[in-house]
Amino acid sequence: MTQTTLTRKIWMALTGLFLCFFLVIHLLGNLQLLLPAAESQLQFNAYSHLLSGNILIKIISWVLYASILAHVIYAIIITAANTRARKVKYHYDRRGSASKWYSRNMGLLGTVIFIFLVIHFRDFWYVYKFGQLPLDAKGNKDLYTLVTEVYSQGWYVAVYVICMVALCYHLLHGFFSAARTLGVYHPKYVRWIKALGWIYSVGICAGFAFIPVYVHFLK
Repeated sequence: MTQTTLTRKIWMALTGLFLCFFLVIHLLGNLQLLLPAAESQLQFNAYSHLLSGNILIKIISWVLYASILAHVIYAIIITAANTRARKVKYHYDRRGSASKWYSRNMGLLGTVIFIFLVIHFRDFWYVYKFGQLPLDAKGNKDLYTLVTEVYSQGWYVAVYVICMVALCYHLLHGFFSAARTLGVYHPKYVRWIKALGWIYSVGICAGFAFIPVYVHFLK
């Protein structure tokens, strides 16, 4: 592995781990949508207002946007480099015996997630920042009502859940790949790293998938 390739993979790992940390924070905030409707509306809107008005949060947001872009760009560069490096093509592809299917389809999974992010940013972030949302009883933009209206659409909830499945497999491979790149995938700890990777990936994605399903059927 060349120094340039290693550097790119390290940046992929670091930006990926930062995004994993962000997912935890984002999920904790979204769990407020599971509260009773009246309480959930005021609390979720206040939380959204805090995120949009705090300078520290804004700085973290800029780091988040940069991390997403860097992660996508490095993923494209590394994938293209790996494709060019395959000078020998086998008539029979036996990679399935040595790797998981999601490891071989990270490009597809990443594309699904990226399209989901574009839609997600358009439907919520863009509307909150630049749209004309009504205000709630405390004078905050009523993002809660927008979210519940979007999640009332069955097709949107179905697509959301499918994208969370794609994200789960993407996180699984990314978690293990980052551990190897950063040199912590040691045989002594591999069992614990695998367990942590599965718990994190399934827990995060199940949590995100449950919220729109709950809102759709119970609110």
